[in-house]
Amino acid sequence: MSTGTSAGGATGGPATMRKPPRRTAPAHKAHELTWRAKLRRDWPLLVMNLPMLLIVLAFWWIPALGNVIAFQDYNPYTDGILGSPVIGFTNFALLFEDPQFLRAIANTLSITAFQLVFYFPVPILLALLLNSIVSARVRAFVQGVVYMPFFFSWVLVIAIFQQMFGGAGLLAQILRDHGYEGIDWMTNSDTFILLITSQTIWKDAGWGAIIFLAALSTIDPHLYEAAAVDGARRWRRMWHITLPGLRPVIVLLLILRLGDALNVGFEQFMLQRSAVGSEASEVFDTFVYWSGLRTGDLGYGAAAGLFKGLVGLLLILAANRVAHAMGERGVYSRS
Repeated sequence: MSTGTSAGGATGGPATMRKPPRRTAPAHKAHELTWRAKLRRDWPLLVMNLPMLLIVLAFWWIPALGNVIAFQDYNPYTDGILGSPVIGFTNFALLFEDPQFLRAIANTLSITAFQLVFYFPVPILLALLLNSIVSARVRAFVQGVVYMPFFFSWVLVIAIFQQMFGGAGLLAQILRDHGYEGIDWMTNSDTFILLITSQTIWKDAGWGAIIFLAALSTIDPHLYEAAAVDGARRWRRMWHITLPGLRPVIVLLLILRLGDALNVGFEQFMLQRSAVGSEASEVFDTFVYWSGLRTGDLGYGAAAGLFKGLVGLLLILAANRVAHAMGERGVYSRS
């Protein structure tokens, strides 16, 4: 009688119990780190960012909690934030019944739309012009000249324009010397939108061109060489190479500008309010100042400021979705 081997053993002994194979994590999860491992890896970066996070917390998020006064009958002298009665959306309802508020919105949106058409393309065109200058010395000189007004205050800018286009300015004097009637553009409410747009172009266009010049420097020069070899002229190269290279930056800045649509400036309009009147110069920021700070109705002014922030947020979200539909990243994108 032969001694056969058992089913589990090779020598006839008792069957050995085999351990089930160990399940391994999927490949995409095997490389994922726990939050503790990420903390050990990235703690120097977190420490470097800690001062900025504290500044944002102290000067942005904590003061933003004060927007609660937009829903209160706020009295800073007797009740404060904790003791002022809650009135819900009463301040917002009063805003939309205020004709001065509606006029401020209309002026702000019209100025934003006008500057999107006549100011927004100027830095792009200026960057294209500077990029086409062959001589490095001439390019550096032109850049210095067009950048300089950005560092001027609005007081100085408006003073320069007053000396040029005011009733006693250079242009009016030249017209009178030649037998024509002088023009005072600084006090003409009908052309005020042209005046502030020209001031903005003169002051900010050179600085705004820096971003587009940086984007132009990332375009591969071999693309221009290949297009030139294929017979493409300058305009063709600009249309098919330069502008597509600038398109992501243009879309990004356009989204940010739309989100900032209700913020057309304060100091520029405040300095010229007495010259052209509030009918033409009343914008959102000046309305918040006059209705909130000057009158002491801080809850009413906070409601106007909160409305401005919410509209800006909605505009950014809408413009970013349009950018995604166009195939661009926009301000943010979901991973």
